Amino acid sequence: MTGAATSTMTAPAPSAVLFKAACPDCRGRFELASQELRLAIGRTHRTTFYSFTCPECGLAVRKPAGERIIELLTGGGVRTMRLHIC
Repeated sequence: MTGAATSTMTAPAPSAVLFKAACPDCRGRFELASQELRLAIGRTHRTTFYSFTCPECGLAVRKPAGERIIELLTGGGVRTMRLHIC
């Protein structure tokens, strides 16, 4: 009796999504993975923003997020929270 060959099908690992960003303080330019960004969606454009920590100087950066940025970040797997401000 001969042994049966088995093959395992594995899905290709999803390629990491990287986002280009810049720090307004140290002016560093870099790429961030989706887990390094956070997106907050509020009731208005003033309360809708994305944030990250600059890997070069450590500054907590917060930038406004328009519709296109929201689409890109959510499509890339960035953690999103909805703000319910009264």
